Amino acid sequence: MHFPIVALVGKYHDTGIAGPLRALARMLQASGREVLFEAETAVNIGLTDYPAATVDEIGQRASLAIVMGGDGTMLGLARQLAPWNVPLVGINHGRLGFITDIPLESAEEAIAGMMEGNFESEERILLDSSVIRGETTMISALALNDVVLSRAGLGGMIEVTVQVDGLYMSKQRADGLIIATPTGSTAYALSANGPILHPSLRGLVLVPVAPQALSNRPITIPDHCTIEITLTRAQGGRDESASVHFDMQSWSSLKVGDRIVVRRAEHTIRFLHPAGYSYFSTLRRKLHWNQISGAAVD
Repeated sequence: MHFPIVALVGKYHDTGIAGPLRALARMLQASGREVLFEAETAVNIGLTDYPAATVDEIGQRASLAIVMGGDGTMLGLARQLAPWNVPLVGINHGRLGFITDIPLESAEEAIAGMMEGNFESEERILLDSSVIRGETTMISALALNDVVLSRAGLGGMIEVTVQVDGLYMSKQRADGLIIATPTGSTAYALSANGPILHPSLRGLVLVPVAPQALSNRPITIPDHCTIEITLTRAQGGRDESASVHFDMQSWSSLKVGDRIVVRRAEHTIRFLHPAGYSYFSTLRRKLHWNQISGAAVD
């Protein structure tokens, strides 16, 4: 049997997912599989007739985790499950849905087919990042999408130096700097005019946000490189005028001289998709590439 123990995770505090999650659980149970509900999801939808499990317990026991929500829900769970090598499936109950790619209306049919072994598999890298002050590591975090260094809310530009594998690359003045994985290349990096990286590429993209010098352009480097960014100046000389974000996790206490070290994480995430899945089809749907003069073209 494919995936004998399946965990279900729902978007935080979204009461609209109770019905679809229960229907999916019934279908999985009827197929002979054990169903676990992530503990906070079970509390949120008032569910007591299935076992509840923490994320660590899901990592230890589940052979598959199905996420119903938006990309943010998937990002959070992926970071937590990365050490356990549990594959993930995403059902879109959010807005854009690049990595929660199964439409809600066809979820049961798609999942039923995947339970029979009809699925595509792909591996995604994560970033392992640390903020270092002197010899002290202030914070460490994983990111599936990106690590973003940005100015404070009302502050001006920040100035950073960038090194790659210990080699000086550039000094930049900008509103921020994005280091994105191929997964994150369709997120904030894309809105800042960065390139789209196919998920199979082993690369990272560095994208400046509103740089002072228009010659500062995005660059793609191999994902085995270590990137070190040093905050060298903040607007007005203030000590605390910048923040760093690891996906949706924020740390707002950067000081001049702090170093942000970013490298590929040891663990990867495996996403599963229904048979026939195409990354290019996802791009066409989400980015409306088929819209020509207001008309959709197949």
